[in-house]
Amino acid sequence: MWAHGWGSRHRRGLRVWVLHCLEQGPMTGAELIAQIDRMTMGWWRPSPGSIYPLLEEFEQEKLVRKNADGKYELTEAARGGPDWMRGFPGMSGPRNPEDAVRELEAYATYLEDLARSDRDRVHAVDARLLAVVRRLETLARSGPSPARGTS
Repeated sequence: MWAHGWGSRHRRGLRVWVLHCLEQGPMTGAELIAQIDRMTMGWWRPSPGSIYPLLEEFEQEKLVRKNADGKYELTEAARGGPDWMRGFPGMSGPRNPEDAVRELEAYATYLEDLARSDRDRVHAVDARLLAVVRRLETLARSGPSPARGTS
């Protein structure tokens, strides 16, 4: 994902981000802006002046349609388009346990960095962090599944 530019502010990059977000389900333009802000962890918050004209362009290209509730959704043409249109490799989540652990390690590093600069933000989620730790410890101690053997 990093190779493609984390906060690409070019129109082509925004196209990919928006199409990826809409793969998750219908969203308004405001929801798309907030989702991209969350996905980039605050590094990039596209402006309404870039999102809404792009959505209009997508409508003209028949890649999205605007529903009666104001939310945009992908059309079948967009869903069947080339893979590069639907997001960066790895953005849809881990593809295997190694990828999942790599992401967990990255999030742990992020939280450690955040704790050094703003401990209160991390402290606010301490109980949830401990619950996740317990779940991961249980998973790590459980060993191989009896149904699958030890291979």
